[in-house]
Amino acid sequence: MKHRSVLMEAYDKWKGVPYLYGGQTRQGVDCSALVQTFFKQNFAYHLPRTTRTQSKVGHSITPFDKKEVGDLLFFKITRKSQHVGIYIGHQQFIHASQSNGVIISRLDNPYWSNKLWQIRRVSFSVSVTD
Repeated sequence: MKHRSVLMEAYDKWKGVPYLYGGQTRQGVDCSALVQTFFKQNFAYHLPRTTRTQSKVGHSITPFDKKEVGDLLFFKITRKSQHVGIYIGHQQFIHASQSNGVIISRLDNPYWSNKLWQIRRVSFSVSVTD
């Protein structure tokens, strides 16, 4: 998917929104709600609500270096805690960070690269130009 410009426009609207577990609005949002909202509002694609259920949508991308803009990145933070973000290219992804709210982080940061669990791609058709 080549939708970086659409994702960046959406990010500009959500940048800095605080993290709130279970939150689904610009008053506070968690990682899976952010991903769900981005896909619904920008691509008319309905993802499930939780990270766990989102991690089963689409198909797995391996090896990881085959990732593309718009792919979902899943991280295992702890044995029981998972996290999701949207890949935007250039080793960067958009996500709702517990400590910093909605931000762009680098996938090549050791913290994130060591916790990357899986990459998933959902397929849908949308007329967007980059």
